[in-house]
Amino acid sequence: MSKIYLWPQCKASRSGHFARGSITNDCLTLSGLDEKTLAQNLIDTFLSSLANDRAEQAIGIILSGTGSDGTRGVRNLKSRGSLILVQEPSTAKYESMPQSAVDTGLVDYILPPEKMPLQIVRYVNNGRNVLISGHQKDMEHADEIVIRIIEILRSAIDHDFSRYKKNTIIRRIERRMAVLGLTSSEQYMSVLENSKHETSILFKELLIGVTSFFRDSEAYAILKDKYLPELLREREQDKSIRVWIPACSTGEEAYSVAIMLSECVKQLDKHYDIQIFATDLDARAIETARAGLYPESISGHVSPERLNAFFDKKDNAYQVKKSLREMITFAQQNIIKDPPFTKIDILCCRNLLIYFSSELQKQLIPLFHYSLNKSGILFIGTSETIGIFHDLFSSLDKKYKIFKKIDAAPFPHPLLQFPNSNPVPRMRDKKISKSSQPLKNTSTAKMLKMILAQSDITSCVITDDAAEIQFIHGRTSQYLELAEGKASMNLLKMARHDIRQGLAKAYHTAKGEGHECRTEVLCRQADNIREQVNIVVRPLTDSEFGKGLMLVIFETVVIESAKDNGEIPALPQVNSNSDEAKRLKEKLRITQKNLKTTIEELELSNEELKSTNEELQSTNEELQSSNEELETSKEELQSLNEESVTVNTELQKRIEELVTANDDIQHLLESTSVASIFLDNQFNIRRFTTSVRNIFPLTDSDVGRPIAHFACSLENANILSHAKSVQKSLQTKTIHLPDQKGNIYRMRLRPFRTVNNVIDGIVITFEDITELNHLKEKSSRLKENTNRLAVVVKDAYDAVTLQDPDGNILAWNNAAEQLYGIAEQNALKMNIRQVIPQHLHGNTHELYRKLQHEDVRALPVERIGNNGQHILVALTVTRLLDQHGKVQYLATTEKCLKTLST
Repeated sequence: MSKIYLWPQCKASRSGHFARGSITNDCLTLSGLDEKTLAQNLIDTFLSSLANDRAEQAIGIILSGTGSDGTRGVRNLKSRGSLILVQEPSTAKYESMPQSAVDTGLVDYILPPEKMPLQIVRYVNNGRNVLISGHQKDMEHADEIVIRIIEILRSAIDHDFSRYKKNTIIRRIERRMAVLGLTSSEQYMSVLENSKHETSILFKELLIGVTSFFRDSEAYAILKDKYLPELLREREQDKSIRVWIPACSTGEEAYSVAIMLSECVKQLDKHYDIQIFATDLDARAIETARAGLYPESISGHVSPERLNAFFDKKDNAYQVKKSLREMITFAQQNIIKDPPFTKIDILCCRNLLIYFSSELQKQLIPLFHYSLNKSGILFIGTSETIGIFHDLFSSLDKKYKIFKKIDAAPFPHPLLQFPNSNPVPRMRDKKISKSSQPLKNTSTAKMLKMILAQSDITSCVITDDAAEIQFIHGRTSQYLELAEGKASMNLLKMARHDIRQGLAKAYHTAKGEGHECRTEVLCRQADNIREQVNIVVRPLTDSEFGKGLMLVIFETVVIESAKDNGEIPALPQVNSNSDEAKRLKEKLRITQKNLKTTIEELELSNEELKSTNEELQSTNEELQSSNEELETSKEELQSLNEESVTVNTELQKRIEELVTANDDIQHLLESTSVASIFLDNQFNIRRFTTSVRNIFPLTDSDVGRPIAHFACSLENANILSHAKSVQKSLQTKTIHLPDQKGNIYRMRLRPFRTVNNVIDGIVITFEDITELNHLKEKSSRLKENTNRLAVVVKDAYDAVTLQDPDGNILAWNNAAEQLYGIAEQNALKMNIRQVIPQHLHGNTHELYRKLQHEDVRALPVERIGNNGQHILVALTVTRLLDQHGKVQYLATTEKCLKTLST
């Protein structure tokens, strides 16, 4: 069942006072307010509770209203996937509240109120969960759709959402489909591919840029009161404190940390160079953060003391003071692929990890460890965790998720890798001592498959390039035996004596020439059997098993065996006494001796080569280690370069602001037409306005020259001595001086104070007050004449009065007091009609109407005298008119003619 809540029309009681309302477990709860808290963010509180209670089922509507209440509620609704409608500001009676909501950029519909019901009905009828309803219920199909949409976003915006939590992405996609009135995922993908606007909107919704000042205030209080002071006390005076705040959104969190650090530094009475790097993927959010301008609704999260200390009130908003803004460098950064900031003391990453997959979280936690200095602080959200990385961080506060870096050595986790950059080579876990290492990780079945693929083989061995046996197949005992002395698996040492020479020759030939080599060796076996051993040495070129491997195949062929009578055919006999036999024996002896020497030399060379190979492998490992160190240094340099680019961008921004401010100041100085000279502390000219050239003969090239080098058209100016006096006393000095043309100038010298209250020179202004002096003299003469006239009027024999057009008495001289017997203090409270006889009031009204148009000379008028009798006076009236010709005062003179009988 749908429920509709109208707020703040709900009343707490019959008295008609508004109440603070919130939604809890689908129920509206009201709490009374006193007069002090009546207007403090009622709508924000209500909408935030609605977002927490109903999430994506909520629909928030902002209508006409004043202030910025509701803006924070809109952000909270958007973070939970709710629908938001705002009245079009141009149709609202009070547009500031809907306009503030529109400025967040999070509103789904901006409509006149009469069009909202149709849009809401359409949205509700479209339903939700369109990705997993009907025929698309199969989650594999939903995953495929999400992957395709992620690819569209990646190609359009160059950001990869594949490692964000899929449920979050699905909810955001479903919501956009419902807003657009689409029921098919194919339709939405078509819209997404053809509309940059929709791509931008989905991108912003997936970023979920929700934040506020001092979110989870208890966590900030613990950090400020306990852990920041400990960190600062360990740091020397004037050293830098570096803070990194990834995913800063619109900057509230960054400014919260800056405020806390400023308060801690003030409390400790120390000075540190605080550098805060606040980064986010959303460029628009960064611009908002850099401006530091926030709605009035932040008063619900920021105390009045902090608002007064760190913010300036501007219309219906608060702006962070410049001193606090200058502590923070805002920059656009993709934390997933861009290099991190390093040498950080405090890393504040709150409520970002909850939107990432566990694999991405496992990558970022070691990255945070890498970025932090020794004993650095990691501050994450209350719903987040460091997972398995308890060997990297120790917990300072389990409830509010404040951690301290553990200086792990050696580093127990893989080196940092950034997904879209070149991976860092990883060291092998064990030292490689032999070239046969690849075979140790190869299964027997796979090796047999490779052997059998070569040919039908009964007995064979596989060796590495040093002739070390790595694998044996079949029975080889009739060809190989354990050699005497130190145990060895070298093929040439293990070969039986009668085949060793032929085997060695074939092995070295195959190895040297790189192709198969065959040889036959005659030998006599037991039981009087004469056999031939065929030996095949074949190099293996399959890269899967490494380089330098050799396949050695043994095959035995029986040449002659025992005859039926048991006799063994005799070998050809040679006459041992013949010269030819002696010669052959000697030649064989010499050949055997040379062969033995050659074999020994070859074995020695093999040992030396083996030793050299091991040394080369050790050197290669050292080079790999050096390469890894270089890669780490490269990443640090990339981080430093990123910081440099960020700082350079911020400086460029500030330079542009300074140029604009300089132009404004220059324009202001020129438009005032006040001649001004700015001197530095050595009394050299730093700047001057154009109008000062009427007094000093200055050109643009004179900037930097001492003021004493220039003549002045003012008489007895002595500017240098006056400037020194002001620099010493730090008091403003004003002097009036004439020039050679008779004009009078007011020269004012004051110290030039910077925003940090440092004296950095003298400012001299020259103001032409000639006309002002003339006016003063004229005013003085007029005042003197007026005073004389006042004396004459005061002591005149005739009654002189001053009245406004309605007859109220404004002035009353001594003669009027004597004539009518009314004291001046009483007369000033009366109307002239009160001294006219009652029966003449009608005539008096006609008289005053006539006096509005003309002056009167000697008109007889009746009055009541001081003894109560009627008297006849000669009335003379003069009108005093304003600049528009309207009567402002009536000045009257009355002279007594005679007393009338009553």
